[in-house]
Amino acid sequence: QVHLVESGGGLVQTGGSLRLSCAVSGVNFKIHPMYWYRQAPGNQRELVANISSDGSTYYVDSVKSRFTISRNNARSTVYLQMNSLKPEDTAVHYCNVRRQGVNFWGRGIQVTVSA
Repeated sequence: QVHLVESGGGLVQTGGSLRLSCAVSGVNFKIHPMYWYRQAPGNQRELVANISSDGSTYYVDSVKSRFTISRNNARSTVYLQMNSLKPEDTAVHYCNVRRQGVNFWGRGIQVTVSA
């Protein structure tokens, strides 16, 4: 079975930082691109960042230069370092992996940025 478990969320003030982690099991982690999504109340889930198996990265414009996605293949873990956080970053954050056309999601973790 595929499992993804996010950790590291919480409440932070504007300008603060958080580091999210997502531990993955049940897949050959090193060969899969990994994704971080977020969903704010009343909004659709949106892609925040992804990292390919070779380490190349993509970021949505709203987080470029503030967020950094990384991976540790030995630990089957993907990270999202979030700096200079803004109230509009408040959302439930999810990690995602796709295997054979099927999406697998973690349960999500809340990030709240106070003004």
